[in-house]
Amino acid sequence: MPPILNAQSISKTFGATPLFRDISITVEDGARIGLIGPNAAGKSTLLAVLASQIEPDTGELAVRKRARAAYVPQDSRFEAGLSIRQVLENALAAAHVNESEREGRLRELAGRAGFVDLNTEAAALSGGWRKRLAITEALVSEPEVMLLDEPTNHLDLAGIEWLEELLNSSNFAAVTVSHDRYFLESTSSEIIELNRIYADGLLRVKGNFSHFLEERQAHLESQSKQQESLRNQVRTEIEWLRRGPKARTTKSKARIDSANAMIGQLQAMDTRTTVNSAGIDFAASERKTKRLAEFRNVACAIGGRTLFSGLDFILTAGMKVGLVGPNGSGKTTLLRMLRGELEPAEGTIRRAEALRLVYFSQMRELDESLTLRRALAPEGDGVIYQGRVVHVASWAARFLFSGEQLNQPVRNLSGGEKARVLIAKLMLEPADILLLDEPTNDLDIPTLEILEENLLDFPGALVLVTHDRYLLNRVASTVLGLDGKGNTGRFADYAQWEVWLEEQDATQQNRASDTSSKRAPGSETAETSNGKKKKLSYLEAREFATIEKRVEVSDHRLASAHERVESPSIASDSIALEAALAELDAAQHESHDLYARWAELTEKAG
Repeated sequence: MPPILNAQSISKTFGATPLFRDISITVEDGARIGLIGPNAAGKSTLLAVLASQIEPDTGELAVRKRARAAYVPQDSRFEAGLSIRQVLENALAAAHVNESEREGRLRELAGRAGFVDLNTEAAALSGGWRKRLAITEALVSEPEVMLLDEPTNHLDLAGIEWLEELLNSSNFAAVTVSHDRYFLESTSSEIIELNRIYADGLLRVKGNFSHFLEERQAHLESQSKQQESLRNQVRTEIEWLRRGPKARTTKSKARIDSANAMIGQLQAMDTRTTVNSAGIDFAASERKTKRLAEFRNVACAIGGRTLFSGLDFILTAGMKVGLVGPNGSGKTTLLRMLRGELEPAEGTIRRAEALRLVYFSQMRELDESLTLRRALAPEGDGVIYQGRVVHVASWAARFLFSGEQLNQPVRNLSGGEKARVLIAKLMLEPADILLLDEPTNDLDIPTLEILEENLLDFPGALVLVTHDRYLLNRVASTVLGLDGKGNTGRFADYAQWEVWLEEQDATQQNRASDTSSKRAPGSETAETSNGKKKKLSYLEAREFATIEKRVEVSDHRLASAHERVESPSIASDSIALEAALAELDAAQHESHDLYARWAELTEKAG
């Protein structure tokens, strides 16, 4: 049987930049292909070509007759006003599923994906649940092949495990662009790396990600030996050419042609194999104090519900802490407490004098109207790094940006490039403690590896929130776990925390079972009202999962509004002052409403 997809000698160029040339890929039945490569290698474009969303400049894509391919792009968006049910019903109708079968199929698919309230508006879902819905929508057509572009970017750890189980238990073939190495290890039976360093433009290895790394190393070593051998031959031929051979004989002319061909081949190989990497190097302060922050019996309570309590923890220089927990368990709140933005409900937090903290927010606040030049160097044509002035062009090149990109707006950058801009800004601030909240989204694997090395070498303390289990296990020497029900624990690694979380759930279920068995028939508990147990609706649960982040953004907006009102230049301008006061009033109302809603949802969830 022919392959499901057969792309032969395809090329694609955007503007003057070739993404890939003469690439050939086939996708067979049951294949599990992980597609990787550096940022800007063209992975998403190649996936879109395979999905027939984009036409290649050259080459052909053949799709097996009557084969169905389903494509899930990075950004999952749905029309406003459509419910989950309507999205899936439209997909079932488009797939020509018999009307008598649609309801059963819809409930089966929604149930497997974890959707409870099908009347929830699809556009109002969080990024992770929109991704689940997009994948579920794609499954409706019962495709022979699924094409997934960075599906783990918006999923939390539970969502990633759901997707892993889905891929490993299904019969369709899959091509997945991902930078999550544990996900690739778990779900891929072969890896394709799209990279110009290879003569064919890609390297394809059957096996899991670990086997790919071994084969890739062997391939590069062999390629390096070939390159060195060619270099030696070129040296010999250049010496011969310098002696001025006369191209009168057929033999001399053939050797001259051969020498020129070898020189051109070596130049092409040198150009292809020159690899640039982001120069990530977080700067530590010169603090001699060992103890940086100390939590003593710290508790956080919102609306009568305790996010965590009894937290005793000492953060010292050199500690690498992975902070894990379900959505809404208080991870971002704990980071904000450490920064001094929030006070604990109980206990105390002691910080070293003049403590320097550098914070990478998951929200990735960047003014996208700025040019890359101004985003990297707001006040001139240079930055001060480790006591010396570095020109903005050199600083940009360190993070793999070209000179042509300096005058482009930030909004034109990819997600990975925006992440590199933020890292470049953070590196200019010497830190005692690095606080990194989901820093890995959109970063390619080479950049992730460099980030890991620098985090391991960073002499200060690190608190890392991430869903990248590989990064967590490699970097974190201690895992601080929150269960979302008030409990905390300290563990050696992520696996220990998972076991503890399961034990916590089992203990709670046993207690609930014991309480239920002892309850008199017809009696009510304190958690019930009018005979019904209080709980969050599906939409409220999704809102509750993201409200902590929204509160953080609101607090930043309120602080900025206060600064504008207090600015002397604003105070002397009546029109500007009026606008600033209106902005402050709006920010205060927004902050008040969000905190009230957070308290309401917390009380209901408890």
